[in-house]
Amino acid sequence: METKSSKILYERSKKSIPGGVNSPVRAFKSVDMEYPKIIKKAKGSKLYDEDNNEFIDCIGSWGPMILGHNHEKVVEAVKKEIENGTSFGLPTKKEVELAELIKECFPSIDKVRLTTSGTEAGMAAVRLARAFTGKNKILKFEGCYHGHSDSLMVKAGSGLLTFGHQDSNGITEGVMKDTITLPFGNIEKLKKLINDDKDIACIIVEPIPANMGLIVPEKEFLKFLRDICDEKNIILIFDEVISGFRVSLGGAQELYNISPDLTILGKIIGGGYPVGAFGGKEEIMNMVAPIGNVYHAGTLSGNPISVTAGFETISAIRKTDDFYKVLSERVSNLVSEIQDLIKKYNIPATINHVGSLYTVFFSEKKIENLEDAMETSDEMYNIYFSTMLDEGIIIPPSKYEAHFISYSHNEKDFEKILVGVEKAFKKIVG
Repeated sequence: METKSSKILYERSKKSIPGGVNSPVRAFKSVDMEYPKIIKKAKGSKLYDEDNNEFIDCIGSWGPMILGHNHEKVVEAVKKEIENGTSFGLPTKKEVELAELIKECFPSIDKVRLTTSGTEAGMAAVRLARAFTGKNKILKFEGCYHGHSDSLMVKAGSGLLTFGHQDSNGITEGVMKDTITLPFGNIEKLKKLINDDKDIACIIVEPIPANMGLIVPEKEFLKFLRDICDEKNIILIFDEVISGFRVSLGGAQELYNISPDLTILGKIIGGGYPVGAFGGKEEIMNMVAPIGNVYHAGTLSGNPISVTAGFETISAIRKTDDFYKVLSERVSNLVSEIQDLIKKYNIPATINHVGSLYTVFFSEKKIENLEDAMETSDEMYNIYFSTMLDEGIIIPPSKYEAHFISYSHNEKDFEKILVGVEKAFKKIVG
């Protein structure tokens, strides 16, 4: 496989961009690669690098590309919208239509405010929860990632874990003091903490954690979160940036029938363009300016290009018969065959899987939280990654990320993925 162009461009990028990348995990450092693939274009389930190598894409831009890359309906709508302009700094009909569509799919959302990123949406949701309750502290769970705002970076997952950290430098002790963390899924520790601390404004959680690798939640745990928040006047925030429109039209809250007070969205609602949103109960959302005094603004919030792409993406999903059922069944079959290969080669590995998301953990132990995920084998994952790459398949360059499968992946793609997995397992066993 020719990689000269990627190598040259990466060396060039390091002179102008810290680490040569604009998001740390893209550097491929955690999987012991000298340089990443520099991508030139994409279509459907495929990526093409600057050396014109073709790869099956199991990242999907970290979630937004559920239809696959450059879906014709989305591209057509965006091209048409661009001809009208890209940003006005004033309201548009398109953002109203997307807001209405989100409300229709998420019954817990009475009103929604659009942002330009999931990080921004998370930051605003926490601020809103504090204002509504009059309390100060945030409770989050170890390994759950809610963007890179200061208060939510404490024991965060995703890229921090990839580089062996649980916290970021540059965050004050005062900020960290107001953020409490607990292991995901531990009801007893949660119950004790909340009974002891009366200053908790909100509990923020990925209902399906996907930033320490994919963790399958217990419905009992999510239900307990709902019940304890009701009892203690705490705002329950579901971060559905990944799970929203990924596991069902109504996200994890529809899947598990748990209704949060506030929801954070992103990724799919922008169809691959920069976007975020937070929304929830009317009495809470009415505290946001200009109705209330909780300030939130954004020059490019609700920009017509992102809004159009998101609207068309969600509309295409809704127009496709049994979209989630079909996609989930395809991925379930793939996961089942990988599990058969794990047994065949006696690999110390397990797979967590929900809908079109899965993670291969190199450990025989069931992975239920951050501590479990951190104990999995780096060495085996690196062999798995490099072998798949050699076979023309790009999987997450970190053991702490989920694999994303799109509706555009076909049987040939799955066959090729399985060939790559089997070759990786053969290398692992020697």
